[in-house]
This record gives sequence, C-alpha cells and structure tokens, in this order.
Amino acid sequence: MSKKITLACAVCSSRNYATTKNVSTNPARMEVKKYCKTCGEHTLHRETK
Repeated sequence: MSKKITLACAVCSSRNYATTKNVSTNPARMEVKKYCKTCGEHTLHRETK
C-alpha cells in the first residue's frame, strides 16, 4: 500500500518534495539527500507527518 509523503529540509525546514512510499516494506521515516532551492545546496530531507 503506497502512501503520499512530503520531504522537508533538515536545515531550513522548507517542504520541497512530495513522493510516495510503500508503508508495508519501509515503515521507518525516509531520509534522502536532495537539493534544497532555499539553501542552495544538497541537504538531508526527512519525511514529515
């Protein structure tokens, strides 16, 4: 079962990305290094509630 999630920058807390993830295979919160246009660099983005 897929669930829509949003990813927020760990540095500036701006919500930049929206994606889906399979909850049954990945129950933990997702953490990905992505480009943040506010910070202007690649930073860690975490799944928000």
